[in-house]
Amino acid sequence: MITAALIGAGSRGLHAYGSYALKYPHELSFVAVAEPNREKGAKFAALHQINDTMVFDSWEEMLEKEKFCDALLICSPDRFHYKPVIQAIKKGYNILLEKPMSPNPQETLEIAKLATEHNVLLSVCHVLRYAPFYQELKSIIDQKVIGDIVSIQWNEHVGYYHQAHSFVRGNWGNSQQSSPMILQKCCHDLDLLQWIIGSECQSVSSYGNLTHFTSENAPEGSTLRCLDGCKVEKECPYSAMKWYLHDRDEWPANVVSVHPSIDSRLKALQEGPYGRCVYHCDNDVVDHQVINLLFEKDVTVSFTMTAFTKEICRSFRIMGTKGEIEGNDARNELKIQHFSGKTEVIIPESVAGGHMGADTSIMRDFIERVAKKEKESLTSAIVSAHSHLMAFAAEESRLSGKTVNFQEYVSNLTQETQESK
Repeated sequence: MITAALIGAGSRGLHAYGSYALKYPHELSFVAVAEPNREKGAKFAALHQINDTMVFDSWEEMLEKEKFCDALLICSPDRFHYKPVIQAIKKGYNILLEKPMSPNPQETLEIAKLATEHNVLLSVCHVLRYAPFYQELKSIIDQKVIGDIVSIQWNEHVGYYHQAHSFVRGNWGNSQQSSPMILQKCCHDLDLLQWIIGSECQSVSSYGNLTHFTSENAPEGSTLRCLDGCKVEKECPYSAMKWYLHDRDEWPANVVSVHPSIDSRLKALQEGPYGRCVYHCDNDVVDHQVINLLFEKDVTVSFTMTAFTKEICRSFRIMGTKGEIEGNDARNELKIQHFSGKTEVIIPESVAGGHMGADTSIMRDFIERVAKKEKESLTSAIVSAHSHLMAFAAEESRLSGKTVNFQEYVSNLTQETQESK
C-alpha cells in the first residue's frame, strides 16, 4: 500500500489519477489533498475518505508539514508547478508531476537539476509513452523492422470542440495564464518523437497563429455568452448549451461544474468561462501550428497541430530504409508496409483508462517504482525537460520567424540558468 497526497483536484487530479486509488485501493490510498477551490477539495476528500485535518486550501499549508506520505501528485495549473515541486523535492517526496513541468524554460531546467541532485523519483506525466499503442510502435522501431528512420510526418488532430473547450474557453486558452499551445498540448508529441527517434534534435523552425477563434470571426447575431440570446446558437457547433447543459458526469461537461446537476451547470454557464462565446474570449494561443525538426543522422520531421479536425487523434507516417509505418491512435492500428512486398496490420493490446489506457499505466508504473524505491522512470525529469526545451525552441522560432539551432539554444539557456542563481 502506497500513501499519497494530491495538490490540485481538478480534472486530471480527480479523474485521471485519483480514480486509480478507487479502483485499486489495495495499491494506493490518498491521505491528503490541497485545493484552493473548497468544493473541489471537499469532493476529492469525500471520495477518498480523507480526514478533515488533511484537507488544505493551499499547497503551502500542506508542505509546511513534515513528510507524511510516500508520494505527492502535483496536478495544479501549469504556472503553479514550480514552487511546490521544488519544495517537495527538498522534502524527499516521490513525485508525479503533471505536464508541462513549467511554462518557463529556466524553471524546467532547475526542476530537472534539483531532482537529480536530491536523487528523488520525479515522473512527468508524458503519459503517452505508457500507452500500449505507442509502446508497440517503439518496439517496432527499435527492432529495425523498417530499417533506419529517415523522415516522419506527424499530425495532432486536436479536434474543433476540444480546442474550443480547453484552449479557447478553458484553462489553457491564454498563454500568459497557462502555457503556449505547443508546450501545453504538443509536448506529448515532441516527447514521443524524441523517444521514438532516439537521437538529439539539431534545429527547429515553426510557424502558426490564432486565426479563427477571434472576435473578427464572430457570426452576426452572436452574443458574449451563449445564453444571452445568441441568434445563431442553435446552428453553432460550439454552443455551450449543446456541449454542457446536461446532467451526465462526463468530460468535457464535468469540468464546467463540480456537481453534474442541471442547476449547477446552468449557473456555471451563466457566470463561468465555459458559457462564453468562443469568438469573444480572452484566448491568445494558436489554433494551428507547424514545426520542422532536424535530428541527428539527417532524420527530418514535419509536425502539424491543428484545431480544425472532426476526430481527436494523432496520426503519422514513419518512413524508413526498409519500409514505412502508418498509424492512427484513435483506431489503435499500425500498418507496416515492407519494401519487400509484405503488408501487415498490428492491433496493439487495449488497457482501460484515459489516453488509450496510458493514465492507468503511468499510475501503475509510478506506484511500482515507489514501492521498489527506484529513482528513475520512463519519463524522468531530465528526460522530460529535454522535450520541453524542444517546445520552447519551437515557440521562439514561431515568434521570431527564425530557425533555432537547438544545441546552441540549450547551451545558452543552461548558462543563463546558472548565471541567474
